[in-house]
Amino acid sequence: MKLDDLGLQGKLIVSCQALEHEPLYSSFIMSKMALAAQQGGAAGIRANTAEDITEIRKEVNLPVIGIVKRNYGNHPVFITPTLREIAELAATGCEIVALDATNRPRPDGMSLSELVQQIRRQYPQLLLMADVSTIEEGREAERLGFDLISATLVGYTEQTQGQKLYDNDFAILKEMLQHISTPIVAEGNILTPEMAARCLELGVYSVVVGGAITRPQQITERFIHEMNQRMQDKG
Repeated sequence: MKLDDLGLQGKLIVSCQALEHEPLYSSFIMSKMALAAQQGGAAGIRANTAEDITEIRKEVNLPVIGIVKRNYGNHPVFITPTLREIAELAATGCEIVALDATNRPRPDGMSLSELVQQIRRQYPQLLLMADVSTIEEGREAERLGFDLISATLVGYTEQTQGQKLYDNDFAILKEMLQHISTPIVAEGNILTPEMAARCLELGVYSVVVGGAITRPQQITERFIHEMNQRMQDKG
């Protein structure tokens, strides 16, 4: 499988995820979310768990970026953290697997380099996306041979706490694009069509949008926050 064969360049990928505490938590519902995204013109889907991906692939014929979010005690790495999750995702037939590629320790003690080598040996058909939070992590992911590098974790690690991907007109994306030749994906807190378009203008390979499309409770909260803020400002 080659990345260019998937038709993702310059396109929108929709992240269809719901966790156990969320109202839409259901593989059936996520499959319908993915179908709605495809009908709206999405070029790909990002999804969590083998169960969700299996149902999604029954509904859509789009390439899937698969992850498994799994907590191992207090370890901070929870996006596809070990080979166990890689095996689950490979069995679904998803085209791309995304995993935490930060410099934090992994729950099984395996280094990121060792994990990538194992994946390449056992699952050579998989394309790999590195979810990173800093330019340094992105450069290391490139050195390790990831097929895509995504800024997914900007603001979600101890090192980047308080940051947003869109800070200073997507400054971290600009830096990644300047120093990394591996295709860069924009993902994380992209809340409007204008933001997504701006990321493409800067030169990213593709854009992933999740909560702004598929998490209605977050969308509702943003509406209410803006409405309340306007009324307070009004006096």
